[in-house]
Amino acid sequence: MELKDFIEKFAEQFDDTDASEIKGDTVFKELDEWSSLIALSVIAMVDEEYDITIKGDDIRNSTTVEDLFNAVKAKA
Repeated sequence: MELKDFIEKFAEQFDDTDASEIKGDTVFKELDEWSSLIALSVIAMVDEEYDITIKGDDIRNSTTVEDLFNAVKAKA
């Protein structure tokens, strides 16, 4: 599991946010498009792509995309 791939898959959950805006140090909750619906999409993507179950708490406790990646990786 690599951060670069995770960022690409994370960015795919957004319709109106340019993927180039999303990097490891992006504070994803500050993105205009961030919503609970996208949070659910991210949870589903992690389950589908990595076969890892994350919860809302994992997202709430993460600030940047890299924080979330590390939370996912810790469950691998």
